[in-house]
Amino acid sequence: MQFLTLQREGWDEPGVLYDGDLIGLKGAGFDDLLSVVAGGADALDRVSRWLYSQPHSERRDPFKTPLRAPIPKPPKIICIGLNYRDHAAEARMAIPEVPTVFAKFANTVTGHRHPIVLPKNSVKPDYEAEFAVVIGKGGRHIPEARWREHVFGYTIVNDISARDFQMATSQWTMGKTFDTFAPMGPVIVTADEIEDPHKLAISLTLNGEIMQSSNTSNLIFGVPQLIAFLSSVMTLAPGDIISTGTPAGVGFARKPPRWLMPGDEVTVEVEGIGRLVNPVVAEA
Repeated sequence: MQFLTLQREGWDEPGVLYDGDLIGLKGAGFDDLLSVVAGGADALDRVSRWLYSQPHSERRDPFKTPLRAPIPKPPKIICIGLNYRDHAAEARMAIPEVPTVFAKFANTVTGHRHPIVLPKNSVKPDYEAEFAVVIGKGGRHIPEARWREHVFGYTIVNDISARDFQMATSQWTMGKTFDTFAPMGPVIVTADEIEDPHKLAISLTLNGEIMQSSNTSNLIFGVPQLIAFLSSVMTLAPGDIISTGTPAGVGFARKPPRWLMPGDEVTVEVEGIGRLVNPVVAEA
């Protein structure tokens, strides 16, 4: 299944893309998508029964319905840096021996076709196409061999980064957490629809020009290793997002650098998930 969050007038509604339509899940008893994720197999069964009941009044046109990020306020947004060998090389940094971890906060999250707002106080805003994991069943000290039990599905993240703030200190957080710096979505594809998350094409285009093109087979640390490592430190919770890193081709490594500018349009595509599109605007 493909889950999303519909933007309604004054409120949001969890939904599912089914048979070419968007179907809201409010009538099935779900207030938000996080409750579906946390509900596990029972929630998915309830969603399936709702779909089969043909709720005609809940159907929406996917091309005319604005969307939020699938989970507008994730419990945690855990990001992995330098997780493609080619990106580590272009950044002139050593291949990490353990995952490089940083965080984004809920204020960074925005949805498909919502604008990336370039802050007034940064002159080096950059893009990063990323494949992301959505945790379903939470846990601590999760063995690599049991990683599949804890994955609800997968989505797309664009890890927007203010490089001047990021590189000002050894800590990356400030450069990663401006408002709207984590476009996400448009959907979460459930894990059963993607047999192997380590064989997916990933790309980013800027105004139609290909800037990044790779495959998740090039990840240094795969999904099992990341879940095991992260859960050895923190309890993973339903709805947590693990953004797995970006391949080569980012703006700061180009000669000359290519920073995001007002009027740009950024598209991230991941095989089996879809396309995340965002216009770029200047902060008012």
